[in-house]
Amino acid sequence: MQREERELFENKQIGIDIVDVERFRKKNFIENESFYKKIFTDVEIRYCRKFSDPYPHFAGKFALKEAVQKSIQENIVFKKIETYHINSKPEIKIENHEKKYDFITSISHEKKYAIAIAISKKN
Repeated sequence: MQREERELFENKQIGIDIVDVERFRKKNFIENESFYKKIFTDVEIRYCRKFSDPYPHFAGKFALKEAVQKSIQENIVFKKIETYHINSKPEIKIENHEKKYDFITSISHEKKYAIAIAISKKN
């Protein structure tokens, strides 16, 4: 591996996760609100519920939280990992870890599945 390639990957970790959207669709929000409130922040819930079909968005945010945990190799309570969007790009904020990591993230969903990737760099 050349020096430039080593520097590109130095101090970075990657996490990826895929989620079956049906897992969330089977847990109707109205009937399972407490389930959603254990995993997602109020900001995330409002974001997802603004769509006519919120479940791909819930699945995508869940996948991103999993990917973040994998990339930082820390077991953080999901509700402390908040996903939000700036110019349609997913961003991450971790309670009590604001300055600890920088992230590059992406979420995609297509019919049955949502997938997310998180690349983290420890500061």
